[in-house]
Amino acid sequence: MGFFDKIKSGLAKTRDSLSSVFSFSNIDDDFYEELEESMILADLGAGVSVDAVEQLRDRVHSAHLKQPDEVRAALREILAGKLDVGSSALHLTTKPSVVLVIGVNGVGKTTTIGKLAGQFHRDGKKVLLCAADTFRAAAADQLEIWAGRAGVDLIRQGEGADPASVVFDAITAAKARGSEIILCDTAGRLHNKQNLMNELGKISRIIDRELPGCDKEVILVLDGTTGQNGLIQAREFKQAAGLTGIILTKLDGTAKGGIVIAVADELKVPVKYIGVGEQMDDLMAFDAKSFTEALI
Repeated sequence: MGFFDKIKSGLAKTRDSLSSVFSFSNIDDDFYEELEESMILADLGAGVSVDAVEQLRDRVHSAHLKQPDEVRAALREILAGKLDVGSSALHLTTKPSVVLVIGVNGVGKTTTIGKLAGQFHRDGKKVLLCAADTFRAAAADQLEIWAGRAGVDLIRQGEGADPASVVFDAITAAKARGSEIILCDTAGRLHNKQNLMNELGKISRIIDRELPGCDKEVILVLDGTTGQNGLIQAREFKQAAGLTGIILTKLDGTAKGGIVIAVADELKVPVKYIGVGEQMDDLMAFDAKSFTEALI
């Protein structure tokens, strides 16, 4: 199953909540109101929904659109434009490059790291996992399982160790082993923003000191089923840590798939991957055009 088919399958519930609007007989105020309401219910958010519908009104009027397919195509273009906030590709050209993966517990962070590791490994990259989430019991054990599945190395310390110390060990090991990508798991705490900032700041200083000039991605993992709550998390993490990209997981089977557009549009941070299942290849590099086609 290709990217589009998987996305289309995963977004079935979200798409169903929007598709009935396009059985209109007249493009009138009732149509626009129903469309706006459906978009908000799909968790595109009020701001995105209102603006997108206003743009659609203008386009329908100026281009004299009358057919459902024409209106649907116009809306896809508008929503794809809201996703165009930067490159969806990971920028990892230095050897090694670092990917810091952040996010609250329960969003699928460790699983996502494992899937990324497996994909990089299949692409011929030499990957090293870094178990820098030393706060949560068994976090490193979970990552070790995924390292085995993906066929990559892992650096870990005991529970309660200094996360920056684990990152230092991973960088040292990566240099010695010729690793190309270091994937770092981090603690999923958000209840104390200052602690989070301090911890991630310390990790960043270690990376800058030991790997000056290296490519570094700071990727936030969000659970797509949480809808607007995920957007709140994203705001907090962007303020605390700075973000270069977002991965949205668990989009299969949710009616809240529009959160992808809401997050990208508000935060101006590109979506890099989306997860639509449990298998290794169910984490897919994001493509805005295919996503909006599957959504609408």
